[in-house]
Amino acid sequence: MKRVKEFVKRETVLTAAFLLAALSMMFVRPDRAYGGYVDYQTIALLFCLMAVMAGFQKLGIFSYIGRELLGRVRTGRQAAAVLVGLCFFSSMAITNDVALITFVPFALTVLRMAGLSGLILPVVALQTIAANLGSMLTPIGNPQNLYLYGKSGLGAGAFIRLMLPYCGLSLGLLAVSLLFVDNGRIRKERVGQETEGKICRGKAGMYLVLFAACVAAVARLLPWPAVLAAVILVLLVADRSVFLAVDYSLLLTFVGFFVFIGNMGRLPVFKEFLDGILLGREALTAVAASQVISNVPAALLLSGFTDRWESLIVGANLGGLGTLIASMASLISYKSIARHYPEQKGRYLALFTAANLVFLAVLLAFYRWMQGPGAGA
Repeated sequence: MKRVKEFVKRETVLTAAFLLAALSMMFVRPDRAYGGYVDYQTIALLFCLMAVMAGFQKLGIFSYIGRELLGRVRTGRQAAAVLVGLCFFSSMAITNDVALITFVPFALTVLRMAGLSGLILPVVALQTIAANLGSMLTPIGNPQNLYLYGKSGLGAGAFIRLMLPYCGLSLGLLAVSLLFVDNGRIRKERVGQETEGKICRGKAGMYLVLFAACVAAVARLLPWPAVLAAVILVLLVADRSVFLAVDYSLLLTFVGFFVFIGNMGRLPVFKEFLDGILLGREALTAVAASQVISNVPAALLLSGFTDRWESLIVGANLGGLGTLIASMASLISYKSIARHYPEQKGRYLALFTAANLVFLAVLLAFYRWMQGPGAGA
């Protein structure tokens, strides 16, 4: 029983997904239609991207880039700008959770070394916001984008054009926020001067090729089954340990929600209820739902009941702001603070929530302005 409790605590969203799937099966008995619930393309591409990103991370490529950039800064504000910028721009390609897994622990180390421990809480909070907002620009930036991109049928260019204004405004808001960061001088020792060993160029090249293949599959230039097979075969031969770094609980969470959504869509009462809530309010509904169940499950749930994809995409991305669980990636930063600075976790949570609400309010106001007077949400 203790192990079960620990599992539920550790994998709350996965547990909820399978409980909802099991509950829905009481109303819709398993039949042949179940096989059509799962979006196999999303699952496959998400697996491929996570595996490739795990390979890059194992090689230390992201940390190497960060150290090189930070070796050139002189003040606290410059260091904060680099650390936040790394999360914002890298998340567009390596996803928000990988960006935070890589650069939050890196930020803790760098800021301590530089004698800037007082900047840790605001910088980590801004890093988290930056990763969640930078990742919204591209179809591969986060799991819900990958899914909604495939579901909507939008082209990659159309998707980026849709999210570019929000991403641009987010970058401006982050720049303004950095003006409030203390601008103390960094210690004379060069930050990031230490080395972690040489990067294996052969494996780096291999992962670059695999990443390019994944991007081509997302852009529908290569068939996803072929890319999935290539990734699995190459990793089996060259780097099997990477398979252990894939977040299989996220993949299973998708499966659980696919079953739940598929079953609920076959219940006329539930379908009519959600249709009534969503009509003209897709973005706001996605933002509100994300605050409670996080934006990935919210996107999966609501996608089965609307075809206003652009509003849903914007809402699911902006919904990553707000509460700590609005984006599950935000928990990565919180856990790092709680582990290294347990006495500061309450203060961090307050700062994080306040900053998120400010960003969310501004971006939602911008969304309403973009829609024009009298437009639905």
